[in-house]
Amino acid sequence: MRQRDSRRNAGRDARRDSRRRTEERRERTAGGAGTAGAPPPAREAAGGAGSGGAGSGGAAVVAPGAVAPGAVASKPVRPGWVGWLTTTDHKQIGTLYLVSAFVFFVVGGVLALVMRAELARPGMQILSNEQFNQAFTMHGSIMLLLFAMPLFTGFANWIMPLQIGAPDVAFPRLNMLAFWLFLCGSLIAAGGFLTPGGAADFGWFLYAPLSDAVHSPGLGADLWIMGVALSGFGSIAGAVNFITTIVCMRAPGLTMFRMPIFTWNVLLTAVLVLIVFPVLAAALFALECDRKFGSHVFDAANGGALLWQHLFWFFGHPEVYILALPFFGIISEVIPVFSRKPMFGYVGLIGATIAIAGLSVTVWAHHMYVTGGVLLPFFSFMTFLIAVPTGVKFFNWIGTMWKGSLSFETPMLWAVGFLVTFVFGGLTGVILAAPPLDFHVSDSYFVVAHFHYTLFGTVVYAMFAGFHFWWPKFTGKMLHERLGKLTFWTLTAGFHATFLVQHWLGAEGMPRRYADYLAADGFTALNTVSTIGSFLLGLSFLPFFYNIWKTAKYGKRVETDDPWGFGRSLEWATSCPPPRHNFVKLPRIRSESPAFDLHHPDIAARDQRENALVGAGAAAEAKEAGAVR
Repeated sequence: MRQRDSRRNAGRDARRDSRRRTEERRERTAGGAGTAGAPPPAREAAGGAGSGGAGSGGAAVVAPGAVAPGAVASKPVRPGWVGWLTTTDHKQIGTLYLVSAFVFFVVGGVLALVMRAELARPGMQILSNEQFNQAFTMHGSIMLLLFAMPLFTGFANWIMPLQIGAPDVAFPRLNMLAFWLFLCGSLIAAGGFLTPGGAADFGWFLYAPLSDAVHSPGLGADLWIMGVALSGFGSIAGAVNFITTIVCMRAPGLTMFRMPIFTWNVLLTAVLVLIVFPVLAAALFALECDRKFGSHVFDAANGGALLWQHLFWFFGHPEVYILALPFFGIISEVIPVFSRKPMFGYVGLIGATIAIAGLSVTVWAHHMYVTGGVLLPFFSFMTFLIAVPTGVKFFNWIGTMWKGSLSFETPMLWAVGFLVTFVFGGLTGVILAAPPLDFHVSDSYFVVAHFHYTLFGTVVYAMFAGFHFWWPKFTGKMLHERLGKLTFWTLTAGFHATFLVQHWLGAEGMPRRYADYLAADGFTALNTVSTIGSFLLGLSFLPFFYNIWKTAKYGKRVETDDPWGFGRSLEWATSCPPPRHNFVKLPRIRSESPAFDLHHPDIAARDQRENALVGAGAAAEAKEAGAVR
């Protein structure tokens, strides 16, 4: 027994000596440098001062004899490829989503340029009819489902946990699984190009009976159906994760009506995903059963063609708002910062977002006016009605800029471009909401122009606003201003040259989804202008790619938490880029602008006094009114 105890003590001493030698060796090699890791976030006491992090101007108080903590390194350790493949860090997963989305964006853009080159002149120059059908099917599918959806998820993964003061999402491994489901499904859907028959060619809307095994017998169609379904399961998993994170992991003091607008929009978008993506998945599985197992769910003889349209557009129109709402949220984050004002009508803006989310599931059949199988007055009224909360949003954005100290850095420039472009799309949407007008332009290039003004004007403009706004938070470096503005002006010129003239093409009767037209139709001149604009639009991305390369190679590292100086939400209260678990210390949250309160305590104190006086005055008036009664 004595020998066993002595051996145990000797082993304990040896381990202690080994640890001491290891620590001494680390101290010698570090040379006094600060720690590269980040401790878990420490929550500030209720009566404590603001954070003393970078850019806050605070100073850490160290007790006598205590050792001051080392500075948290803002430059994260770069993982190898295995680390990227197995990561559960929400920031790295967000980066994977953003990179994947942009790769698919380039592929979809190339398909669009090929189609525009074909349509520049009458006759078949580049593509056959079948190849054109494959190109517009995959262009629409890629842009909507493989670009815009993961783009939203990437921004949400990166920014939302930072905005609510969470160290990560609620289910990190589910987050990783959701990304790989999306990526595998997307590659399967796009893999039809590698099959002998080519990719799917029935349109991104899969109208029956065009999508059955008789009219679309190729393997590419099956790959598209199952790939999109698999990708949709990834979206559903991500939505569950986002909702749980927002509901359960907010920082102390961050009530629902103190959350940033972007986080509110992510929450409501995730709810919409849970409502409509299961419907799409069920419809796709039923369609595949028709194709492979002989079922007759969507047989035209049984009314299946109309049934498919109801099921698809019940998903398809809310999908437009699933894509739009998060990017509305990005604009709502950018405008207050560069207007030097808090968001005008914060509660009203949240109410408008909730109304849009609710109404979006009641308007799907306005895509089906010409079928004669829907109640026109109801769906027309609901479509007009959804324009009201959208108008409220514009009123809030304009009210925020009104009499503000406007500063037109690149993010604000993209935000203003978004407002102008989306107004065009909204006005043409009001035209299409009226059945008598819709009958005349349905399935024409007027609808193509409206759709691109609505979605391209929302997603792409807000995407660039978000990239330029949060790039220092992503990478610790600022994108180049001049290159950003060059991208904006060239893209805006190319976009309007491409799609503005398509309104006139549609009004003159040019149908969409056609690979050719006759010279006698009179469409040649406007199609040529549209094609020239599309190539200018494609070239406008070259300055952005050069901007990324130049910033990565030569850009100066951001040394403050908030390089814009007027950031309001919590992501601007931590380093650029953030440490592994986002925060070393969380500031007190007493309003919907905690980072602004931290960095500008004098203005925050003045606003609190003014609000207190207003509240006291209102209470006194109410008391007097009660006494008079």
